[in-house]
Amino acid sequence: MHAVHRMNASTGTGASTAGQEREPSAPGSAPAAPRERTPSPQRHEPAQVHPAQAHEAAQGRAPSPHAPAVVSAVPRQGGAPRGEIPDPGPPGAADPLEHPDPGIAADAAAAENLLRCWIRETGVPRPSGPTLHLPLTASGTALRVPVTYWSATGWHRLGRPALVDGPEDAPAVDAVTLAALLGREAAHRAARAGCPATGETTDLVSRVADSARRTTVFLTDRRARPADPGGGELFLYAEQSLLLGHPLHPTPKSREGLSDTEARAYSPELRGAFPLHWLAVHRSLLATDSAWTERGRPVDAATLAARLAGPELRLPQDTVALPLHPWQAHDVRSRPDVEALLDTGLLHDLGPLGTPWYATSSVRTVHRPGSPAMLKLSLGLRITNSRRENLRKELHRGVEVHRLLRSGLAEQWRAACPGGLGFDVVRDPAWLAADAPDGTPLSGLDTVIRHNPFGPGDDAVCLAGLVSPRPWPATAHEHPGELAEALPMRSRLAHIVARLAHLTGRPAGAVSAEWFLRYLDAVVRPVLWLDGEAGIALEAHQQNTLVLLDRDGWPVGGRYRDNQGYYFRASHRDALDRRLPGIGAGSDTFVSDEVTDERFTYYLGINNILGLVGAFGAQRLADEQLLLAALRRFLREAAAGPVATRSSLPARLLEAPTLRCKANMLTRLRGLDELVGPVDTQSVYVTIANPLVTPAR
Repeated sequence: MHAVHRMNASTGTGASTAGQEREPSAPGSAPAAPRERTPSPQRHEPAQVHPAQAHEAAQGRAPSPHAPAVVSAVPRQGGAPRGEIPDPGPPGAADPLEHPDPGIAADAAAAENLLRCWIRETGVPRPSGPTLHLPLTASGTALRVPVTYWSATGWHRLGRPALVDGPEDAPAVDAVTLAALLGREAAHRAARAGCPATGETTDLVSRVADSARRTTVFLTDRRARPADPGGGELFLYAEQSLLLGHPLHPTPKSREGLSDTEARAYSPELRGAFPLHWLAVHRSLLATDSAWTERGRPVDAATLAARLAGPELRLPQDTVALPLHPWQAHDVRSRPDVEALLDTGLLHDLGPLGTPWYATSSVRTVHRPGSPAMLKLSLGLRITNSRRENLRKELHRGVEVHRLLRSGLAEQWRAACPGGLGFDVVRDPAWLAADAPDGTPLSGLDTVIRHNPFGPGDDAVCLAGLVSPRPWPATAHEHPGELAEALPMRSRLAHIVARLAHLTGRPAGAVSAEWFLRYLDAVVRPVLWLDGEAGIALEAHQQNTLVLLDRDGWPVGGRYRDNQGYYFRASHRDALDRRLPGIGAGSDTFVSDEVTDERFTYYLGINNILGLVGAFGAQRLADEQLLLAALRRFLREAAAGPVATRSSLPARLLEAPTLRCKANMLTRLRGLDELVGPVDTQSVYVTIANPLVTPAR
């Protein structure tokens, strides 16, 4: 039976677990009845995650009954919470991200990302004072960078850089110039060390410019329209909130090949919406698989696609409807193999059909409120580092994982990690695509049909969007006279912490520590269990991780999405094959334990968990060292406590003095597409100090 559930709109919580199965409604049918209300953790709080002081939270002790009641306003990005350890930079420094000119703010964000990447990927130590000195030997100069916050986990807050030998009145080094300087320096260092060449500086500069320009548009639009639309589509609003992108990526918003007009319609940051473009594929060319069921009966992908197209669909005889992204539809028409099939009548262009869909944070996956399915579409744009066209093995992987979880694994998972709304995978149980007459897959015509378990009021938030600063609308109400361009940059996480501090009368640091501990229990522990017990490691970076929040904002569950991001451990091949005979044959998902350890450490350990610690610290919500102490306690229990997970990751994070970390800038400078080639050579990895073991330098 299919594991899909609606969440309780009245409480803003949800469940999509195989242990409480509910099948999806057919398009156009009445919504499923809401689940029984789940009590808010505010009224049923686990003792180990309810400290009144940040230090007590780190130690897992119960709160003091005499804790002071401190109610703080939502912290601004440049502020500091009560009791925070002083930063090396000047307190209260103006945040460049809040500059009235959105172009300057966007450029500052781009430069800050480049600097954070450089610091991490080249091992730059912590400065002794409020200024970071970065030598640029290849250019015969150096950079002087103001430091307003130095993060133990890498989410530093940095001012605008300047050349040390420049005149006093010289403008700050802009992001494009900075990219050129750093690319030149990286190439020089690689040549001197005999390392692989980093000769893609021109490409890096181009993408940095594109990313900064698009961020300018996003900030301009969101400053004018900061509040989320009405309607209660909280999942969609969260997907549209990631304005600045990955804080440790050099080009987080680059989308080469997308015109300004197209960007207005296709960008989640601009809340764009568009109808899908449809092809009719002759059944002789159709490639498909489906494990989707409704009321226990299988439903094939062709039927699902026809429903999603709507009543306007008119299909030629012996054809099946195939949805495409409009940009992709225009692009594939010029490809010779597709053009030939259109000429022979084996493909028919049906044009745009149906009501609008909205892009989610990945740009290529689209969501339509009320639909039982989302669609992960192929999109040949270069987004960040890669062309985002689906690969056939990924389509097989999504269906395979769904069948694997239905084999009884999902029930075991839920039983081992009870409480709250549980953790599950947002399933990809069906797909359809087209092959050439000789059976060769037609690249760019592969579409995944994904379950949509989220309805109105369901507070399922992409973690990356939750921690991402954006122009916050609250100030406009608190200070009606302020201009829109003066809105502060705040994350929803900061807003939640401030609201909970107000509700509980506790300091922001204590609330942050409790929120973090609840997150570890609700989201991280189930991911560790799946790795240790089943040998399945998830590529659970922040954009792939959805946090289920209750109506007060506490984490009560989680979901994982992405049919690309599964690592089946080679050591578990026989056990997984017993669960699902033939597993991995078409999906190419088995990976050596060595590579799996490296990737799992980065995606869950560094990007997800330590990235969350960095967000709390950089946004002045909590002391990172206290959160790291709390994390150590959680990891000790996960490694050897009564609820040990058998995953090797907790011990590695606790004991290894260094960790292997993905280097996004060096990956870009070497011209690598992360979706092409063997998994162990798709990206550049570097060695960094483990902040759980090695004190911040």
